[in-house]
Amino acid sequence: PTTDHILLGKIILVDALTQDVTKLDISDRTETLRRCTDLQNTVAETLKRLNKLTKADESAPIGNYDQRKRDEEERLRILQDRLKTLTLQLQPQEKDAGHSSSEAEEDSAEEVSEEEDDSQVGEVEEEEDVAEDDNVNDEDDDEADHKVKEDVMSTTKGAGTYVALSAFTGEEEGDLTIQKGAVLKILQKNEDGWWLAQDSKGNKGLVPRNYLKMISLLEQESEDEDNSEEEQDGENETIDATDVLSAMGAIPPGFRPSTLSRLLEEGTSYRASHYIQPKLGQSELCFKDLQLDPDSGKVHARLSRVCLTLTLWSCRMIPPPGVGLQVLSRHVRLCAFNGTEVLSNIHTVRVTYNPSSPKTWSFSPRMSSLLPCLLDGDCFFHCDSDSPDLGILFELGITYIRNSTGERGDLSCGWAFLKLFDENGALIPLRTQELAVHGGTPYEGKADIDATSTKRGNMQIGVLQQMLMSRKQPKLIVKLRSPNTRTREQLNLLPDTIIGYLSTVRLLALYRQLLADALLLERVTMQNADLICSAVLATFPEVLDHPDLMDAFKNSWVVSQNNLKRSDKKDITALKKLFENVYMSSVFPLLYSAEMPAPLWADESTETQRARLIYSPIHKITMETMLSPNHPHQAFDISQVTYDLLNSAWH
Repeated sequence: PTTDHILLGKIILVDALTQDVTKLDISDRTETLRRCTDLQNTVAETLKRLNKLTKADESAPIGNYDQRKRDEEERLRILQDRLKTLTLQLQPQEKDAGHSSSEAEEDSAEEVSEEEDDSQVGEVEEEEDVAEDDNVNDEDDDEADHKVKEDVMSTTKGAGTYVALSAFTGEEEGDLTIQKGAVLKILQKNEDGWWLAQDSKGNKGLVPRNYLKMISLLEQESEDEDNSEEEQDGENETIDATDVLSAMGAIPPGFRPSTLSRLLEEGTSYRASHYIQPKLGQSELCFKDLQLDPDSGKVHARLSRVCLTLTLWSCRMIPPPGVGLQVLSRHVRLCAFNGTEVLSNIHTVRVTYNPSSPKTWSFSPRMSSLLPCLLDGDCFFHCDSDSPDLGILFELGITYIRNSTGERGDLSCGWAFLKLFDENGALIPLRTQELAVHGGTPYEGKADIDATSTKRGNMQIGVLQQMLMSRKQPKLIVKLRSPNTRTREQLNLLPDTIIGYLSTVRLLALYRQLLADALLLERVTMQNADLICSAVLATFPEVLDHPDLMDAFKNSWVVSQNNLKRSDKKDITALKKLFENVYMSSVFPLLYSAEMPAPLWADESTETQRARLIYSPIHKITMETMLSPNHPHQAFDISQVTYDLLNSAWH
């Protein structure tokens, strides 16, 4: 090929340089080191030019072109290795004499080390280009050159040693297969999440970054064992349970501790029982979101910035956990989110899981009776936040128990965010949305749930491969709709911000009407803050946080409402009275029964026992059984029958 004469000259120069190195004095090493550096740059440039050459560039036909090109490439790489060896021979001697050398010599040593790092990066990129450039024309070569330069600028030089948290099997050329616990040296960190690593045997290749953990952290933990107990406790707190499970291979690398589950455990601040309460104005003498219409005596309807209904349709390609965990519940939690903070209550919908399709989650199963609230994928979203980044955050989670230790926990299997407004501030079209599910947490950016489901962004792949890869991506499918007229009227009676089950909207609207009557009509003055005697107002928010009790209330309400006359179904006074009667006869006795176990999320035995007391005719608790001397019940507390405005309302 065209580079024959160039290669011959380089070989002669390298041979001459090798002979000169053996005869050098200390004073001549600086000049020789610069000659070596110049030759390294020249050989690297020649190798790059060789990779760009095609058979059409030759001035005359050449037989066995591909083989001769590979031979020349091999000889150039041998020259590179020889030059690296010469550089290493020169550098230690220069370092020993560095105390007496000038600042110019130090600058030259730094330039040599930078050139070596650049040449290593170039080698990896050139190896990837060789396999793809055989049938590429000149225009494609120029574009590829431009992309390579951009990729180099978008990467950072790797530093540090890492350990593999789990095994990874390379699926494509250029991937590095690693075993769990392998120690790797990172040569280059790419922004797309695929890092260039080198194992202990010298093999180089790309590995996903979420399979790795910096080994210095592990060494620091082992050194801290020799310190005091207080330092040990502080260090152990930084070790996450997911790191242990990832190292065991029990969960995919993209799983994290559940963010929304942790917020729910902190108290009632992110529960529906908190958001259903009225919000006081700045003067604290009136309510910001609860007013009465003076003409009709009904709650004044308030328009929110966002009022829509959504249906959770399905989740696809969600990686299951390993055999070391027993999954107690699969669920999706959703809330209003602006990228930095949660703006509403956190709503939970449990998944319908089919073992024959372990990577597919579905919702709202068909049932002969009324669908339980917890399985109902039809939800409403009501939010009045003025944030331009307002959207809906979906967190796919599981509640698990470890088979070996019996430890319970909540994990996030991924998250998705649906921004509700475009750049112009207009609401997005309400239609079916297919959302990409990311690993990690919403606060740490987008990460892969399972690194094997994604590929490097700078790889050139075909359309068919793109379609196949798209099917492997985890997805959440939701359907957004505008509520009908009747549902919208009921949603406008609710607080400015709240999320819940669509099947309970009517009950929430009636509770707000009872709340408005007690706070705005029946109080003597607006300054009066005495306790209000009403068991319904006092306890309904607590029932709202227990889906099984809401199911009992909803079922009894449907039966009683069907027995009403047609005229009474539109009479707000009759409906309020029916609401109180049904609640006190069906739900209130269950709430404070001594036989009813305390709710425990995703505990099968507790849920079974509660369901038996709620639905079984033999064990069903009514007002008559409560008044019986043989029925045990909890000790009476005044808070069960009185509504405390000062402690309940938002300040």
